[in-house]
This record gives sequence, structure tokens and C-alpha cells, in this order.
Amino acid sequence: MLLGVGRHSLPKKRRNPSVYFVSALAPAAVFLAVKGDTNPVSASVAAEKEPVAAPAPPPVEEQATPCCVEIVAAPATSPQPALLTDPGSAATSPASLVSASRWRVVDRTLPAGVAPERGLQVRTILTSRSISAVFPEINNIGGVRSDALRWHPNGLALDVMIPNPTSQAGIALGNQIVAYVLANAKRFGIQDAIWRGTYYTPGGAQSGGYGHYDHVHVTTTGGGYPDGDEVYYR
Repeated sequence: MLLGVGRHSLPKKRRNPSVYFVSALAPAAVFLAVKGDTNPVSASVAAEKEPVAAPAPPPVEEQATPCCVEIVAAPATSPQPALLTDPGSAATSPASLVSASRWRVVDRTLPAGVAPERGLQVRTILTSRSISAVFPEINNIGGVRSDALRWHPNGLALDVMIPNPTSQAGIALGNQIVAYVLANAKRFGIQDAIWRGTYYTPGGAQSGGYGHYDHVHVTTTGGGYPDGDEVYYR
């Protein structure tokens, strides 16, 4: 039996549109996947595949000194550092670190010595004070006095009295004082010294008939009378 087929005939099977979309994308996905394989591997992927090792430290001689090290004063409970000697002559190691509060203050001023300074000129005062500081055995130094020569009356001369001047210790002490003033002749302005019959000058010595067996006579070039504001240094 023939069935009539008109507008109401069996419908044709319809394709799902998404099939076309998937079909169209499939070749592109393959193309992108193949193209992606030709690019370098990303850093994150490389890190997962092969961990990066830490660089080896440089040799000891190439390592830099640490930056910004701060040096601070030692606390009061720290061991006492060694005291410094005379800063005018001592060699201080640059590696030595001493707290600023522990610097030893050295007073280089010369106090008045045993000689009466009234009427003495400035270089004579410097000489007498220096002798008193270096030779504490000396307890009597004469200065200005009446004399036929001008040296003592004008404040240019000293009489350094030697204890037990005829003993070996006394003679040695007198010799040391003569050597000391001559070694500092330029600073003290020494003109001459007389001890045990010998006349000494910075240029040499002359023996015979000069007396002075109980004291060392010292003459300076003076330098003028003080005005009261002088400071004498060692």
C-alpha cells in the first residue's frame, strides 16, 4: 500500500551544529599543539624538570669584607686596655681600638721646679724645670744672684747642686745632667755648661781650671723675660 507523502512526510535527519564547530577547531588545535612544541620550554616547566643548583661560594681570598661594620666603644665591664705611652714618641698600632673614654690624657706641661724663677729668662726657666722633672734627685738649683759676671744677675745661668758631689754616684749624676742639657741644646738655648773643671759647649769640651766641683753650672741664651702667660712643655 502506497502511503502518501506530502508536507507531512518524514523529516530529514538534522545535524548537530556543534559537530561542525568541533570539526572546524580540531585541525587548529593540532596546528597549535605542533607549533607550541617548537618554542623554548617555559621557565616554570624547566624548573620542575631540572632544579637550579646554588652557585659555589667564591674562594676565601675573593670574598669581600662585610659591609657596614660599626665599631662601638667597649662597655665599662670590659678588660682595661693597655695604657698608651707618650703620644709624642709612641708608635700606636692602627689595629688597636681603645674606647674614647679610656684614652690616657698626658699632661705635657712642666710645673715649676726647685729653682727660684724670679728674674730668670724664659729659656733658663725651661731648662731648670726640665732638669727638675728628669732628675728628681736634684733638690737645689740656684738662679739669680750677685756676681761679677752678667750671667747670674741677668737670669741666664743656673747652679745645679749635686748631692754628694765627690761620690761615684754624685759624679755620675753630674755627668748625666751635662749630657742631658747638651743633647737638648737647641731647645733649651744652651750656651755652655761647666762641671768638674771642664767647660762644655754644644760644639765640644775644653778641660782645665774651670772649677765647679759641687754643682753643674748651666748658661742659656735667655730668650727674654717672661710676661706671666708662658706655658712650658716637656
